[in-house]
Amino acid sequence: MAWFLFCPKKNGDTGPRLEFILVFHPGWLGSDTVNREINMALKYVQEYRDGDLARQLIAAIERIHGKELRLMEVCGTHTMSIFRHGIPSVLPDTIKLLTGPGCPVCVTSQRDIDTFVALAMEPGVILTTFGDLMRVPGTHASLQQEKAQGRDVRVVYSAFDAVKLAAENPQQQVVFCAVGFETTTPTVAASILAAKQQGITNFSIHCAHKLTPPALAALMETPGVDIDGFLLPGHVSVITGTSAYIPVFDQYRIPAVIAGFEPVDILKAILMLVKQNASGVPALENAYPRAVSDQGNPKALAIMDQVFETADTVWRGIGMIPASGLVLRPDFASFNALEKFDIQACDAPEPAGCACGEILMGLKTPDQCKLYKKRCTPMHPVGPCMVSSEGACAAFYRYN
Repeated sequence: MAWFLFCPKKNGDTGPRLEFILVFHPGWLGSDTVNREINMALKYVQEYRDGDLARQLIAAIERIHGKELRLMEVCGTHTMSIFRHGIPSVLPDTIKLLTGPGCPVCVTSQRDIDTFVALAMEPGVILTTFGDLMRVPGTHASLQQEKAQGRDVRVVYSAFDAVKLAAENPQQQVVFCAVGFETTTPTVAASILAAKQQGITNFSIHCAHKLTPPALAALMETPGVDIDGFLLPGHVSVITGTSAYIPVFDQYRIPAVIAGFEPVDILKAILMLVKQNASGVPALENAYPRAVSDQGNPKALAIMDQVFETADTVWRGIGMIPASGLVLRPDFASFNALEKFDIQACDAPEPAGCACGEILMGLKTPDQCKLYKKRCTPMHPVGPCMVSSEGACAAFYRYN
């Protein structure tokens, strides 16, 4: 069964229309759930949170597991779901779940955070951002602090909101903080195409978008990082497809499973990773077929490729990763905020004592950071991992 979600054009709107295809696979649902679509939708939520099914998966994991395993989830939404549902507490002690670089705000470099703050301070600028960025500490201030000082900083839910603001405020420059992985990048690309087609020239972005597969390769090359399997992101994989991970898997031959976000989804994927390790036969598997296909979303990928090209970029805590970032193609250079303003982006050190970088590589857990719950709390964060809704420290603080 496939459901099509799309944004219909309005009268006079010449911008592109995004279409996303969500495929719900009935394989894990009872045969009685296919009678009516609404019943299937309700049944899907119930069954993927079913306690009896979860207990069966846990029992299977306990029967099969042997040696100690270190499994890394590469998605901030997985991190939150894992902590929210108490999954570490029901697994054998020999299975350790590690947080990876899957929180887009958390891996954004200090240099980019400082650049966002500098853009907010430019006269005549309306800076637009997703809410997660507001409280991330820059070297000297956060966007929230700049807003409190009178800067025009606004939280939006989509880059299209920023384009609309630009159309409504032609005498001001509207800048969007473009942060995210492959999940959000297509919508930012589409917003730029829409602005160009509508002749909106006072809209621009500062791009800090990143690509997921190169980060996996970087982790495998990092001394001290010890990973026995990857729990691959679901949202990202809806866009990229399973095929995006083939080069990394072929090179490192590490067990990898794409997972959904409900408890049964995650436990199923963990069981698959445990089976791969027990058999000694690594594989790249998809445990989220109701949403992820081999080729992903070709339309979204085409829009990304039309607007952006790959570039080397810095990840917080990891450093420079070749071809892991995105920059605007020359045809869209007029939408680069740094081309419009005299701002020199400078490298900046991460906050002293903050262990976000090590946490993002699975080298430490949040409670092993000497600032955790002392100088660094949700009300007074030192690093982004305590701020973002997908941050490991925020999840650990809230649910552990």
